[in-house]
Amino acid sequence: MEANAEEMKLEDGTIQTIGSVQIADDVVAMIAALAAAEVEGVSLPTGAVVGDAPVRGGVKKIMKNVKVDVAGENVSVEIAVAIDYGYNIPQTGQSVQGRIKAAIENMTGLMVSDVNVHVAKVNMQ
Repeated sequence: MEANAEEMKLEDGTIQTIGSVQIADDVVAMIAALAAAEVEGVSLPTGAVVGDAPVRGGVKKIMKNVKVDVAGENVSVEIAVAIDYGYNIPQTGQSVQGRIKAAIENMTGLMVSDVNVHVAKVNMQ
């Protein structure tokens, strides 16, 4: 994803282009994964958890659970999550959607058109 060229207004009123900002699709996917893992009762099927605990399986396995499609300024996200037993699945899924949408839009300036959450596992703890 490449953002529009950044412009800087000079003292004489002219506008100078100073470059562009590029955000890799993998970065958007990682933002989505981390945002989802912040929701209470949610983890990624690889065993990733919120906080300082190490991620079992590494970053590559986390990224297998997230697919992003960046088209211009719009992003579509698909993510597979695990939900802890006892949590309301529809409400928790909506929380995941909202958290991902807010995180991507706040951090990248892109507009999230949809977030599809797939509950791939129920954690029995």
